[in-house]
Amino acid sequence: MSKATKRKHVVKEVLEDYVTPTEDQHIMRVLGSNGNNLHEAVTGSGEHFLVSMPTKVRKNIWIKRGDFVIVDPIKEGGKVKGEMSFILYRDHIQYLRKLGVWPEVFQEDRTSSERNEGTPKERSERKTDEEEGDSKSEDDDSDLFVNTNRATVLYSESEDETDEDEDDESDNNEEEGEDEGRA
Repeated sequence: MSKATKRKHVVKEVLEDYVTPTEDQHIMRVLGSNGNNLHEAVTGSGEHFLVSMPTKVRKNIWIKRGDFVIVDPIKEGGKVKGEMSFILYRDHIQYLRKLGVWPEVFQEDRTSSERNEGTPKERSERKTDEEEGDSKSEDDDSDLFVNTNRATVLYSESEDETDEDEDDESDNNEEEGEDEGRA
């Protein structure tokens, strides 16, 4: 089977099959990639451990931080305690919520695509705000794409840094004045 044919079948299986987890399987949220097709994930009960991606979906399906997966536990596993059996997308999550199988801990969580789009109510509110012409601020970044693959870092300026910069400038000015006096 060629790579393209394999990819087509794997993608079709992931997107079109609706799977419910068995008693021994867990629905987990991916926290990040540790490399080598290993991902750190958390269960609904708060357990953190590594899960591996099966070889058939490697290089065909990508997952990122915040996505949900169904995991088969590996009982004899040391560090890696599970293997992804299914990757859940928005339609799969809605299906599992209707069945009542979705963990309560993840109820308010949304997939990365839902976060970017927002709920239909949020989108309609944004449209009405734009139509009214309320330009509260030109620097409003609420409509920008949110990259969920990067950790959020908050930067704060301290007054010490600005004081040091001013001191350096005043020292430079004094030195220039001394040089002019000598000439």
